[in-house]
Amino acid sequence: MSASPVTTPPPRPSAGGRWFLVAIGLCTALLGALFVWLMARSYLRAKAMHAWPEVECVILSNEIRERLHDPQSPREYQVEVVYGYEFQNEARTGDRMTLRGNPWTSKRNLAEKRAAAYPTGTRTTCRVDPADPDFAVLKPDSLAPGYSIWFPALFVIGGLGMAVRALAWRGHPPAGRSPVGTTDSGNH
Repeated sequence: MSASPVTTPPPRPSAGGRWFLVAIGLCTALLGALFVWLMARSYLRAKAMHAWPEVECVILSNEIRERLHDPQSPREYQVEVVYGYEFQNEARTGDRMTLRGNPWTSKRNLAEKRAAAYPTGTRTTCRVDPADPDFAVLKPDSLAPGYSIWFPALFVIGGLGMAVRALAWRGHPPAGRSPVGTTDSGNH
């Protein structure tokens, strides 16, 4: 005696459930898109900085500043570096290590390490913004965001895929799969 397969169609999701999945998918895609945009903007800014003219500069002074916000917070340290450079036949000075200035840290040894990289009297190079020759940096931003942009792009693709699949789902199983509840007992 052979048993006939029992087929039960999968339950059709409610309209509310489908729209919830669509909303989750779109939110995921929008957050991914936000991070793609932020990383693309950082990459393009860094790429532009790498195209700025590189000129020789001399470290004129280098000291570590410290501050204390309140008695409960740790001391913070910052390397204050001043360097001189010549651009368009005019002597200029700069004080920025990076685009965002000189970062503060609560680790004195890190500040000392940063300061040791630029001792007074050292000749090095800096990059000068041709649109504003008084703006120069010792270190241009990293190009790493451009190499990592694929990761948030996965969230865009996954979120959109979730939303499209929720809208397109009609309660039929994917091709090649048995419906839920199907049993094939065969001959016993």
